[in-house]
Amino acid sequence: MSNHRRTAPIYLQLARKIQDRIDSGDLPAGSRLPSEPELCAEFDVNRLTIRQAVAELERAASVEIRRGVGTFVRVPIARVSIAVDPRSQRFDLGSLTTAVPRGTAADAGDVADGGERITAVTPAPGTPADVGAAGHLRCDPAELSRLESVIVIGAEPWGVSSYWLKSSLLPEELSAPGRVDNVVRVLAQSAGIVLEYDWRAFSAIGADIGDADLLGVPAGTPLLVREGVSCTPDGEPVLFVRRRINGERARFVLNFRPDGEG
Repeated sequence: MSNHRRTAPIYLQLARKIQDRIDSGDLPAGSRLPSEPELCAEFDVNRLTIRQAVAELERAASVEIRRGVGTFVRVPIARVSIAVDPRSQRFDLGSLTTAVPRGTAADAGDVADGGERITAVTPAPGTPADVGAAGHLRCDPAELSRLESVIVIGAEPWGVSSYWLKSSLLPEELSAPGRVDNVVRVLAQSAGIVLEYDWRAFSAIGADIGDADLLGVPAGTPLLVREGVSCTPDGEPVLFVRRRINGERARFVLNFRPDGEG
């Protein structure tokens, strides 16, 4: 055991011992942790230490505290890697096509198997975000519609997206809240166009109240942001998207050498 582990506070040492049991499968997902009195007796510590250890595990998303019921091991969070090869990945087929694994849980509301749920479709109201999108799409904000969606993997929301496009291009399938398999593909197929990446930018923010509510996370939770313009093959901008993803559930990978190179 490292010196750090030997000198760590008692509650952290206890949290790591419980985490080891979770990792080994001794405490499988969905199982209930022993009660506070049982843990106090087993580890010869007081209730405050137990509560500090459990709070640490909850902060790490390893357990879920159900008030009045007990503490349960959480199902492992699905972490999605979105690989981008800037020399070969040109066509925008929608991130869900290959990046998001298909879910199997039935308890996903009206979204399952990696689809999207459109939550709102409105004319762009002229906020700074709408004005910024209009600048990227080289048009007046009054020409745009804004579409909001939630992406779900299994039973948990994975990300929220805001899409801007000219209202004249908005297909009927995307004109009202409801489930769709993939917003980008529906748009491309309905308009009869091929969409290509023009540019993408990456950043990180803390979840605001709206995004936090949709993602089921506390306000301020780190979110990965992926935004940019998709265009036609001749460079005409068609779509601006701003996607916010739970920072615990995804990572972006840029591969600068094609497969086969050392």
